[in-house]
Parts: sequence; C-alpha cells; structure tokens
Amino acid sequence: MGKIIRLAHGAGGKMMNDLIRDLFAPPLDNPYLRQMADSAVIQLETYNLKPGDQLALSTDSFTVRPLFFPGGDIGSLAVHGTVNDVAMSGARPLWLTVGFILEEGLEMEVLEQVVRSMAEAAHTAGVQVVTGDTKVVERGHGDGLYVNTAGVGIVPAGVTIGPQQIQRGDVVLLSGTIGDHGIAVLSQREGLAFETDLVSDSAPLNGLVESLLAAAPHTHCLRDPTRGGVAAALNELAEAAGVGIEIEETAVPVRPAVSAACEMLGFDPLTVANEGTLVAFVEPQEAEAALESLRRHPLGKNASRIGVVVEEHAGMVLVRTPIGGRRILDMPLGELLPRIC
Repeated sequence: MGKIIRLAHGAGGKMMNDLIRDLFAPPLDNPYLRQMADSAVIQLETYNLKPGDQLALSTDSFTVRPLFFPGGDIGSLAVHGTVNDVAMSGARPLWLTVGFILEEGLEMEVLEQVVRSMAEAAHTAGVQVVTGDTKVVERGHGDGLYVNTAGVGIVPAGVTIGPQQIQRGDVVLLSGTIGDHGIAVLSQREGLAFETDLVSDSAPLNGLVESLLAAAPHTHCLRDPTRGGVAAALNELAEAAGVGIEIEETAVPVRPAVSAACEMLGFDPLTVANEGTLVAFVEPQEAEAALESLRRHPLGKNASRIGVVVEEHAGMVLVRTPIGGRRILDMPLGELLPRIC
C-alpha cells in the first residue's frame, strides 16, 4: 500500500503543513492561496467593480459515493456545484473556499487525483480556490473524503434574478438532457451495466449563463436542478413565486439510456439529479433568442422549451402527458438516490 492519510495530517503540525505545501498548494496555486493565511485578502479594484454591483455567496457540501464516477469525481463536482449555485443568481463566479474532511487511511494517491481534478475544474470555470482547511477524522468515521465549499461572485448592477421575479406567461427553458448525473453515479455504485455508457453531465454553467443573459437580459429566474431533479426545482419555484407551472412531458430531453434505466428502476427522470443543466424562466419576447443562445453553447445543444408559467393552480406543477392528459408533478418525498452530490 502507498502513502495514506494519518490522524497527524490533521493535527496542525509538520505532517499537516507538508500535506498542504506538497499536495494541495501546487495544483491550486494562485496569488491569494499563496498568502497561506487564515483568510484570503482580495484586492477588489482589480476586478473593475461598478457602482451597484453586488456579491453573491453560496456554500455546499459534497459526500458523493463513489468518489469517482463516469464523467467526474468529488473534486470536479465540488467546483462545478458551487460555481453553478453562484451563477444561478446571474453572478460571475470568481473565488472558492474548500474544506476537506479526510478519513484516516485514505490513500494519498486518491487525494492527489481529487485535488488535481478540482484544480482543472476551477481553471476551466475561471475561478480561483483562494483559501481552505483540512481536518482528519478517525478510520471508519468519514467514508474516505468529504468536501465543503463556499463560492463568491459578482452580480452586475441591474441584474435581478430570483423566484420573486417569475411572472405569468414566462417561458420555461431547460438547457439539456436530464437525469444523466444521478443515473451515472448509481450505475457506478451498484455495478449496473447498460448498452450505452452513462456519463454525468457535471459541468460549470457560468459560461452558459453569461451567453443566456447576453441574449435575454430580462431573464427572471435560473435554477440548477440538482437533488430532486427538475421536479424539486420547479415545485420550489412555483411555491416561492406563487404561480403555477405547466410543462410538456414530450419536450423534456432525456437520453434513451437514462430513460431505459429509469423505467427499469422505477424512477421518473424528472426527479433524478443533474449537475450540468439549468432551468430558465424568460420573458416570452426573449424566449426564442434565449433558446438559440443556449443551443449555440456546447453545454446547451440539447436545450428545449418545456413549459410556461400560468396563474392557475398556484404553487403546483402540472405535466401534460403524451396522450393529452395532465398529471401533478409532486415534490419528491425523499431522496431517491442518496449520496449523489
């Protein structure tokens, strides 16, 4: 067996300092992280802030099992998930903090791979990991590795995006296929074999959001449908905005392999988690331009117009079925697939 994490790596002494200096710092290197202080001091004037600009803050924790899955791992997922949460406010994500909870006995090689993946994901997303923390727990108390993150971004002056902005008549857009992440993680965890390889959609959505807002500057709301899938996201928004939402089941893009897996397992694809897909509520007059902008982006090539906001049945989401009927799309009662993020 190669080198492993020991309790002393979290004790604040030489072994911990060596771990930070040799394993974490090189791949994540940037001027702020190099300060190696308890907090990162950032010079805001270098970011050309304007009067009226606001900060967007988000925090998240990641406990995915297994640590590595088709299309990603806990490192890239932590970056993508936090970047996306910040971007859903219309912000430009800039900085991340990272806290690692390591289990005694974790192989150093595994940790190195996760940190490298995190560094690559941060570079692709255009964000910097500016400060972090490491703790080690006893063997049997941590399932290998957990990650906690916080994200900070800048919301440009004049941009106001959120559930309270949703209005009757808004068009509901979906940026890509659904269920890819949840089913990919489940297939890896349970050793399920499908005719087509299933890969997580985990990706940073800030570039896609930037393109969308350039084409549809009056976009009212954005949401990344992670745990609970599209069903949870739409129900949360319908309740928060006090509106009804109706979607067309046939308009929702689902990969055949995901559809087949969900049918076999008894899942509704609308309730399965995503990590690289967004839902957008846009004004009708900007809907076509918004949809075209999504489809021009590599992460939005499967974008679709899936529904509309209505006055009726406030707080509820209805699905129009292929045979012309309607069914209620409820909020999932619990997490169908635990430990998927």
